[in-house]
Amino acid sequence: MATSIVDKKIALEYYDMMSGDGTLEMDSTHVYSQEPNKLKRPIPNYNETDCQKNDSTYANLNFYENTKLTFAVKNAPLQGGKFINSKAFYGGIGANIQEMFSVNEMEKDQTVFFGSTKNSTIVHTVGLQTLNSFNGTWGTDASMHKIFYKDIKSHELFRGDFEVQKEIKFHENPVYEPRPCPCAGVDC
Repeated sequence: MATSIVDKKIALEYYDMMSGDGTLEMDSTHVYSQEPNKLKRPIPNYNETDCQKNDSTYANLNFYENTKLTFAVKNAPLQGGKFINSKAFYGGIGANIQEMFSVNEMEKDQTVFFGSTKNSTIVHTVGLQTLNSFNGTWGTDASMHKIFYKDIKSHELFRGDFEVQKEIKFHENPVYEPRPCPCAGVDC
């Protein structure tokens, strides 16, 4: 299974891939839109007071992915990964999150979300929220970089029998910059 989405207009790069041989149950949703008003989905740990619904809040997004998965090995482990990037070269915030795994058993409930355009409720945001139980190797890499301004990196790798609850979220609030009047005291 593989999914990829690249949209240079909203600075989104997303790749998801996995393969293995075993017993698999999966419920997966991938939703993408350049117009966030058409994509309203629940985001964990997001506070918008007028939108509360069942312990999660609905937000206008450019991309949303939710996967519920159960896997048990027969012949080959489940291997794969996920990568989401707000590419700075195309006007994004320069943040990316990557998940990789090679597991014999896994139960996962994971949400990935992305907001880029002005009419997104969470503009300039890249996030991953996961609840995993696994036997094998699982890890994440996350970074946000702006030249001469910001450099944030996180790397975690677990081997063995683990339960992990993790949220990674990069959000950049654009600062308002007043634009000087082109006439600036001169009659135009």
